[in-house]
Amino acid sequence: MALPRAILFDLDDTLIRAYAQPEEAWRRLLGTFAAPLEAHDAPAIEKVRVAVMDEARTLWTDQATAAKWRLDIPGARRLTTRRALSRLGYDDEALADRIADAFTEMRRLEYRLYPDAHATVDALRQAGVRLALVTNGSSEIQRAKIARFDLEHRFHHIQIEGEFGQGKPELAVYRHALEKLGCEACDAWMVGDNYEWEVVAPQKLGMCGIWYDPLDMGVPETATAKPTHVIKRLGELIESS
Repeated sequence: MALPRAILFDLDDTLIRAYAQPEEAWRRLLGTFAAPLEAHDAPAIEKVRVAVMDEARTLWTDQATAAKWRLDIPGARRLTTRRALSRLGYDDEALADRIADAFTEMRRLEYRLYPDAHATVDALRQAGVRLALVTNGSSEIQRAKIARFDLEHRFHHIQIEGEFGQGKPELAVYRHALEKLGCEACDAWMVGDNYEWEVVAPQKLGMCGIWYDPLDMGVPETATAKPTHVIKRLGELIESS
């Protein structure tokens, strides 16, 4: 496929591995709290994990609620962990907060740049493609990631939900980024791991939705749109051009 005039990239779990495989991460973290949770075997840990992730799923399913809490991920984790432990009969908000904060810190320490991220972005820019980084989340947290992984100078435009005032999948988000790049939707791609945000919404504007699927999960069964392309490595964007 020929390269477009512009590409909008997602950040989390696209350029950096940030929140992938939450089941494994929560199971591992909760194991370190086995004693205060009085969860001394795998089934007991699993019971807590399921409750925590169920509460998180409930919170993030509501779009208005999600838009609020995306700007305070640590706070959202505290809230859902408190609710989960309360549901299981624990009356200890301090313990819930310790668990939630430990998970937040574990995730932060384990952020990793995907191996071909820099090389791919640099090659695209050298080829003359206009590049934007479009990410949901708070300014403080996302700017820290951008600095940590040396991304800022690689993009012509960086757009963060907490700074712009709206996040994906609001169509105004993509329109604004395209305007900043001086490009029409029909000449642009959106690349990312979130099916709704990086395939469905961009395609409504006439953009190509390139779905990044490094864990080979496959197109969701509930998908209402087909991605323009599916890639498992970022380098495929260059190799196929």
